[in-house]
Amino acid sequence: MNNDTIKDDGRALGDKDRELLNKLLPYFNDEELSAIDKLSSKLNTILSSSAPVSSRRVLVAYGGGKDSSYTVAFVRLLQLKMLERYGETFIMRVGSMRHGGVPQAVMDNIDRVYCRLELYGDDRAELLVIDHNHVSTFERDLPMPQEVLDINRTDILMNGHRTAGDGRPTFCNSCNLSVANFYGLACWYDGGVDVVFTGDSKEEQRQYYKWIMGMGSHIGLNIREHRSKGFHGLLQILNDIGQKYFHEMFGPGFEDECRKREIAFGNSEKLPEFVTIYDDVSYRVDDHWPLISEFLGFEFDDLAFSFTESDCANPALMAHLRGLKAAHVERTDYYTGIFEYLQLATQLMKKKEIPGELQELVLKRYKDKDAIDRIKAKITEFAWQAFRLSEANMIAMVSTPFVNKGQYLEQWLSQNHKDLLPCIEELRTILEGGNVNSQERRTLVSGLENIIGLPLKQMQSLYHNTRVDFSDKGTVVSLIRWDDPHKQTIRFVDKNNREVEEEISGR
Repeated sequence: MNNDTIKDDGRALGDKDRELLNKLLPYFNDEELSAIDKLSSKLNTILSSSAPVSSRRVLVAYGGGKDSSYTVAFVRLLQLKMLERYGETFIMRVGSMRHGGVPQAVMDNIDRVYCRLELYGDDRAELLVIDHNHVSTFERDLPMPQEVLDINRTDILMNGHRTAGDGRPTFCNSCNLSVANFYGLACWYDGGVDVVFTGDSKEEQRQYYKWIMGMGSHIGLNIREHRSKGFHGLLQILNDIGQKYFHEMFGPGFEDECRKREIAFGNSEKLPEFVTIYDDVSYRVDDHWPLISEFLGFEFDDLAFSFTESDCANPALMAHLRGLKAAHVERTDYYTGIFEYLQLATQLMKKKEIPGELQELVLKRYKDKDAIDRIKAKITEFAWQAFRLSEANMIAMVSTPFVNKGQYLEQWLSQNHKDLLPCIEELRTILEGGNVNSQERRTLVSGLENIIGLPLKQMQSLYHNTRVDFSDKGTVVSLIRWDDPHKQTIRFVDKNNREVEEEISGR
C-alpha cells in the first residue's frame, strides 16, 4: 500500500477522538487546515519509512506560554487528522523544561491545556517535565528538585555579581544552555524521538547554526569533527561552549559545579528530523485568541506574563534589579530604575508583536508609584519563594562589591552595611584567601554569606575575578551578549545630575 493512501471513512477515529476533533476544527482557519493536510502527508512519509507510524514519536517542546500552547493544540489536531486520514498516528511527546523562574500559574495553564486537549490518559501522549537532569511525568503540583533550585540560585548570583545584575546574562545565559540540555534529554530519553516540531523558520535555524559554529570557532573549539553529526554534534559544541562559559564564570576549583551543568547530547545513531511549522501557522495571538483563551483556558497571570514572556517571571525580576540598582548604586530611586527598564521592555514588546491590549495589561502594573509598589511586593516575595533571594542578596548583586579585588566593596558597605565598615580590611583578608580559624572571623563570614547568599568559596572566586566588560569580546559572557538583540541603550540622569547612557539587556 502506498504511504500516502487515504482512509477517507475515518473509521480509525473512536467516538472520543471524533468528538475532540470536531471541537478543535472550528478554531483553525482554512490556511491552518491546509497546512495540517500538507504536514500530515509529509509526516506520514517520514514516519512510515522504517516502522509502523503508531510506534514513532514526535516531540513538541512546551514552555507553557501562549505561543507554545497554540503549537501543542496544532500538533494535537495534526495527530488526530493523521489518524483520520491514514488509520494510524504518532505518539506525541510533549516536553516542558522547568526552572525556578517558572511560577505555579504556568503549571496550572499547562494542566488546563492538557485537560482540554484530552491528553491525560491517552497512550498516544507522553507528557514529560524536565528539571535540569530529572525527567518526570507531568503533574501540576510536581515539586521542583532542590538540586535544580540550588543550581538556578547559584547561577543567578554568580552571573549577577559579574555583570552588575544585567538582565540577560543574570537570568538567561544559564537558562539558554539548560534549554539545549532539555532538548538533548527530550530527544533521546527512553528510546528517543523521530521528529522534532519547531516554530523556527529554516532561515532562523541556519542563523542559529551559523552563530553557534562561529562562537565555537571564536573561543577556540575544534568544530570540524562535529559538523557531520547533525543535532548530536551541535549539542556537543554547545556543551563545549557551556563548559567554557561556566569555568570562566566560576573560576578555578569549581570543576564539580561545571560538570553538574554539562549538556546532554544523546548519540549519533538515532538523529531526529526537524520539521518546522513556521511557514504554516501564525504566532500572532490575535489570530487565534479564541483557541487560547476560550478553548484552552489560558490565563495571563501577573507574574507568569512578564513583558515579552508568558511562561516566566524572570523578566519582572530583571526590572526589579534595575530598580534596586537605581536606588542603591546610582543613588536615584527605585521608580526611576523601573522607568529606565520600561524603555527597553516597551521596545522589546513591540518588536515581538505583543498585541496592544496585552502590552497595556503589562504596563498598567507600572503605571504609577502605587502600582509599582504592589508589583514590587509581589516580585520580592516571588524571588524569595522561587530562588531564596532576599533583597539584600539582590542589592549586593547589582553593587558588585567583590569583583576586581573588591573595587566597589567600600562603596557597597558605606551605602548598605555601615556596621561592617570597620571590618573592611578583615573582609579583604578573608576574601583574598586568608584563614578563618578564629571565632571572630567565622562570625564575620557567616554574616557575609547571609547577606550575599553565596558560600565563602564563591565569594573568594568573585574577588579574584573581574566585572564583565561588554565592550570586549574577550569573555564568553560578553561574546554571548554581543549579538543579542534583546538590549538597548537607555538614557537617565545620575546622582550627580548628569545625563548618562547605558546599554542594558532584558526580556
